[in-house]
Amino acid sequence: MPLMPAERARAQLSGLAAAGLDAPVFAAGAIEILRAALPFSAACLATTDPATELITSTVKWQLTDENDEEWAHQEYEVEQYNSIDVARRPGGVTTATQETGGDLASLRRFSEFFVPRYGFGDELRATSTVDGAVWGFVALFRDGPNAAFTPAELEFASSVSSLFGRGLRSGLVAGAVAGDGAADGPAVIVVDSAGEIVQAGIGAAARVEDLGGPPLGTGPLPFALVALVGAGRRYAAGRLGTLPRTRLRARSGQWVVAHASPLTSRDGHSTDVVLTIEEARPPEIVPLVVAAFGLTPREQEVVRLVLQGSDTAEIARTLHLSRYTVQDHLKSVFDKVGVRSRRELTARVFFDQYAPRLAAGSGVAPSGWFAPAV
Repeated sequence: MPLMPAERARAQLSGLAAAGLDAPVFAAGAIEILRAALPFSAACLATTDPATELITSTVKWQLTDENDEEWAHQEYEVEQYNSIDVARRPGGVTTATQETGGDLASLRRFSEFFVPRYGFGDELRATSTVDGAVWGFVALFRDGPNAAFTPAELEFASSVSSLFGRGLRSGLVAGAVAGDGAADGPAVIVVDSAGEIVQAGIGAAARVEDLGGPPLGTGPLPFALVALVGAGRRYAAGRLGTLPRTRLRARSGQWVVAHASPLTSRDGHSTDVVLTIEEARPPEIVPLVVAAFGLTPREQEVVRLVLQGSDTAEIARTLHLSRYTVQDHLKSVFDKVGVRSRRELTARVFFDQYAPRLAAGSGVAPSGWFAPAV
């Protein structure tokens, strides 16, 4: 079957990215379009938290979830080029062949994992970057010894990477409906050096299932949490500058924050990692949600002032704009967010998750956060 022309594939990806689909649906459709223009044997699309570039979810094609733990180990704990480094490459794209000069055996990811597990002969990675922020990664694989991606294919992948970023970014807020959440309060999970769960706090099982994992102890943790554990070990080894944390959208619609902290034994060796998952506070989520709507920097400033209760005149004075310009910005914001008024804008950006708790009359617990529902 002849390949789809590059321009046609770009046009279809652009339309798909603007369709307002949730991330998994967009990713599945994007893979089908991409493989019609650029042949590959398997693919993985990953969303990331743009603040940390840690993976928050994955959509795979011709790949299974059973090897996620080993994949995360290779991604975050083994010293070699990884997804985060790809963002710094020209065009935000590279291949395993290019990185190794054709000596794939020198790349542990291939010699220890991709070749014995899948028989892959090359891997193309591209960042999904929009407005300077990384919203995801694309990894494409080919089988066999003559599978190297060509320079023209790298150029094409680079040219559509921002379209993947736009689709994955808008997918964060597509069809956003606040849920009651899976649990109240933080959930704690302790993972040992072998990747086994050795302890779990109350509410941990509900949190994990809400993030797409199986019942606790019956299968691997969701890839985002496995990757976070790997990043925690990388931090313990001194190869990551800050304690890893990421913002995740659960199946219930609730935003949570997860972070990994390595435990240090008496002899100074870090073996276990503590995962903590808790409901995200508004200051952690509002900037992410605003950015996910694709607002310009000026539109984001206007939204910030609207959320603070400023009227048009106050916004105009603060930003040194005319009232007419502020109104033009607001009209653009309303169109992008899909609302008709400031009140709806505030609800969409800020209260999607928190208003139901207020409407239910949830009081404030000693922690300063919502009290558990009775």
